[in-house]
Amino acid sequence: MLDGPVGSTAVLNAANEVAVAAFLAGQIRFDQIHSVNREALDSVQVTAVSGIEDLLAIDGQTRAAAQTVVKRLEV
Repeated sequence: MLDGPVGSTAVLNAANEVAVAAFLAGQIRFDQIHSVNREALDSVQVTAVSGIEDLLAIDGQTRAAAQTVVKRLEV
């Protein structure tokens, strides 16, 4: 079993990828990247990670949450 920090690191990575892509596409401002990351970290519940399937599920949940934030923040 992998520990909790692995799951939260996966959340941050996925959220940041979505946020940076949105910034590069002109959807959000640079200073809003942090907001996308923070809200995604707050909204995705990370439980014990026992394998790649768990990480992929966390990744998918995070990307969906981050996209919701991006849509709300769109400039």
